[in-house]
Amino acid sequence: MEIKTPDIGVDHATVAEILVKVGDTVAENDSLVVVESDKASVEVPSTSAGVVTKILVKEGDEIAQGTPLVELDHESDQATSEAKPSAKENSQPAQPSKTKTVLQEKAESQSKPTSQAQVVEVKVPDIGVEKASVGEILVKVGDNIEKDDSIVVVESDKATVEVPSTEAGTVESIAVKEGDTIQEGVLLITLKTQGHQSAEVPPVQVNKTSAPQQNSSSKQQEPAQPAQNKQPAGEIDIVVPDLGVDKAAVSEILVKVGDSIEKDDSILVVESDKATVEVPSSASGVIKSIHVEVGQDVHQGIKIATVEAEGETSSTEDKAPEPEQASTPTAQKEPEPSLEKTAVASDSSGTEKLTKAQQAENAKVYAGPAVRKLARELGVILAEVKASGPHARIMKDDVFAYVKGRLTEAPKVIEKATPAASSGLPKLPDFTAHGGVEEKPLTRLQQVSIPQLCLNNFIPQVTQFDQADITALEAWRGELKGGFKQQGISLTILAFIAKALAHLLKEEPYFAAHLADDQKSVLLRKEIHMGIAVATPDGLTVPVLRNPDQKSIKDIAIELGELSKKAREKKLSPKDLQGANFTITSLGSIGGTAFTPLVNWPQVAILGISPATMQPVWNGKDFEPRLMLPLSLSYDHRVINGADAARFSNKLTKLLADIRSLLL
Repeated sequence: MEIKTPDIGVDHATVAEILVKVGDTVAENDSLVVVESDKASVEVPSTSAGVVTKILVKEGDEIAQGTPLVELDHESDQATSEAKPSAKENSQPAQPSKTKTVLQEKAESQSKPTSQAQVVEVKVPDIGVEKASVGEILVKVGDNIEKDDSIVVVESDKATVEVPSTEAGTVESIAVKEGDTIQEGVLLITLKTQGHQSAEVPPVQVNKTSAPQQNSSSKQQEPAQPAQNKQPAGEIDIVVPDLGVDKAAVSEILVKVGDSIEKDDSILVVESDKATVEVPSSASGVIKSIHVEVGQDVHQGIKIATVEAEGETSSTEDKAPEPEQASTPTAQKEPEPSLEKTAVASDSSGTEKLTKAQQAENAKVYAGPAVRKLARELGVILAEVKASGPHARIMKDDVFAYVKGRLTEAPKVIEKATPAASSGLPKLPDFTAHGGVEEKPLTRLQQVSIPQLCLNNFIPQVTQFDQADITALEAWRGELKGGFKQQGISLTILAFIAKALAHLLKEEPYFAAHLADDQKSVLLRKEIHMGIAVATPDGLTVPVLRNPDQKSIKDIAIELGELSKKAREKKLSPKDLQGANFTITSLGSIGGTAFTPLVNWPQVAILGISPATMQPVWNGKDFEPRLMLPLSLSYDHRVINGADAARFSNKLTKLLADIRSLLL
């Protein structure tokens, strides 16, 4: 029988090492090969016991789920072991075999009644981190699953991983739900599985007769033992994991050649269009070489560094017999390319449904490996699918709903994606005759902002200007500022504005909403998450202040300080930049009287704040000096009417003039 590659959680992987040879006797769950993907190195176990008669892959081959690995013969072990005692005894050669067969039949008949259904628990294995959250549940009660079938997708701060089942059976219950925080040993599901047959009686009955067989079997297993205990090569290549984006730039290298590192130690910092992320090492050891440099663009699978792994033993003893073993497999593998071509062809047929550009778009979307595989098979661009999972994660049901919608609805305009950065502008003229030019590249943050800014060309935007009297508010802030400073907290006027806006957005939910794709409805958000624009040396970035309506002004001030610091130090994670439904941008003390901020799609409104100035204000009798704060409210006119914007702006000025009204 053929042993095939199980679901290894990735689309394809490379055979790094073959742990068995022709003639080896393997038991169920013995490792056959080591495969390497862009995420990890994994030993693939055998799903059955037997003798290896053929090896169908070689080191360096790319394999996918279902690719044949080896051929096993269940009967070879028995036939060989029966033949040896017959040759030695030279009399009644068939008798031991016959005796054993009869006894085996008795043993089987006696063991059958002991086979019964049992319920087993499947728990979280060692996932390499202290805790993670359940991103997606891949099974439901009543499903029949096989061993190693994926049951849940878990997300940590470093990766998204599918957790396989350790048993086969029927799902009896599911003990977790999406969003739960789990750790090693936590119960995931219970399975109803068929119990194994009892093996207690047969050894007693056949012990005497089958002693030569057992000796023969143990001798056959001895050569296979070193192969099973083989360690990977001393040098291990560390590669870029799945960053969730098509490419990123190396902004900092945290190690040097000769450094000793532990597994999960950060080795470099990469900067993408979404965030700055530290990339951890997948192995412990000593850095032998570094293959990237600062400023280099990298993507998933690119080699970062080579590590001399710790605790490695010499593999000369394991590799000594390989030249003799190689002759047989090589001769047998010559006709095999047809199998490999078939596997590659079947794999490529699934990916040819999407262009390279569409696959690159899919790489930017938040989805698990199983969902990405489904999208490739169906030819779905994940960027067009509406996500229903936590943190805007796309689930399998989302993909099916998208496909169903496309099949049942009339054709629509598909190309609603990010417009070209040039926005249809003609090419620049040649300036050679006018003194020439000096080309200086934009920062990466500026480059990735261009497509997002071009979306503003499709938004009919209007800006409402107003002024808020913050004389009393500034006086109160002055009283509080000293006490906050002693606690290490910077109390800025922005904390008060964020609190006032959060209060107002609960009353005016349309300003924190989104226009639906069909432009026939408005999607009202259930929570408020406020983007706060922060100026950095590389450009403007917008981390998100979560649920300011549920926090005190002190809490908001603390969080604003932390977000600003992380932005300037390039420590923001992708989650820090996602989910906002309203944005505040401020000129601070730079200067100016007013400006028109651009609505940040898919949001429908943004508030711009200019520097406050002391101005003479008529109070009905005379002019008095008042501290006035200029406000610029830009909004999407498809969702918000001008009168509503004027009312919103007026309400905000009143809240800022008397912040105590928030308590009423």
